[in-house]
Amino acid sequence: MTQRFLADGTWVPVTVVEAGPCAVTQVKNKDNDGYQAVQVGFGFKKKLNKPLAGHFKGLDNFRQVREFRVDQSNAFERGKMIDVSSFKSGDYLDVTAISKGKGFQGVVRRHGFHGSPATHGHKDQLRMPGSIGAGGVQHVFKGTRMAGRMGGDQVTIKNLEVIDVDLEKNLLYVKGAVPGSRNSLLMIQADGELILKDKNEVKTETTVEEAVITESDPKTEEVVVTEAKVEVVEPETALVAEEKVEVSETKVEEKTEEAKKE
Repeated sequence: MTQRFLADGTWVPVTVVEAGPCAVTQVKNKDNDGYQAVQVGFGFKKKLNKPLAGHFKGLDNFRQVREFRVDQSNAFERGKMIDVSSFKSGDYLDVTAISKGKGFQGVVRRHGFHGSPATHGHKDQLRMPGSIGAGGVQHVFKGTRMAGRMGGDQVTIKNLEVIDVDLEKNLLYVKGAVPGSRNSLLMIQADGELILKDKNEVKTETTVEEAVITESDPKTEEVVVTEAKVEVVEPETALVAEEKVEVSETKVEEKTEEAKKE
């Protein structure tokens, strides 16, 4: 978690979520599978078993695979990519994840019991549950709130606001906290239009030097490369560089003329 300041100066706590890019690994329809759904892959895994390797043929080795029911699966295509461009600031999300496991806990923490008084004959009863059985039926009813394992359940938090979207790094800044621990898997749903892209259309983070290298041809002269780099330099420094080059050329010409006279 971190914080963000809005345009009016309001301080907002946010959770940074790496949302994608995800790829469509399978499209299911009623004719072949009996229902309409879309299977989405995320993450990277070094090695796969043979069934998964055949299932992901032509795609990357995904670590996580999840399936979502859709009304119309014809709009999806295998190999299409989904990134954060489908979201924008002000959207409201439904986030589903496995909550943190807290182990075996008592009724005070698990169910919010206030406990017993600390004095007046209540020795060692401060965090006890109290009476659990009914006198008339002489047994404990099912569903009675008691101590037990807490956490580790699937939790959905609704109406979480998107504060900011980073298209370059595929990051979502969500207001407040989301279920789960760090590096856990989240399933994010929201209303609106889903944008599908090709693999080459998904933005990746590149530096200026890498962009110059990829755009330039290694067989070209050095002059072309220097011109491509001068475009990034500020106008004043570029002019100074050109003036120095002209002066150096004139000095070379003067030296050559003096050598000829001698």
